Amino acid sequence: MNQPTPASPSTSQLIDIVALQKSGIFPAARPPSIRPLREWTRLRRIPHHRVGHFVYYDAADVAVHIRTKLKVPARE
Repeated sequence: MNQPTPASPSTSQLIDIVALQKSGIFPAARPPSIRPLREWTRLRRIPHHRVGHFVYYDAADVAVHIRTKLKVPARE
């Protein structure tokens, strides 16, 4: 008989804003402060999950989003 395999646990983990700042997806010498992260969240520039009045982030989603969608064009 075939037995169903248990679903693998999700590798994405939701973290708060302080853990996002220290997660290592930003340059080590210059991580953004809490204020721009909250501003980006308010303007919906980075993906986030709202649970009640708490806001959580998936670091992998934020890293992919920043590298693909938030590139600043070079000056001419």
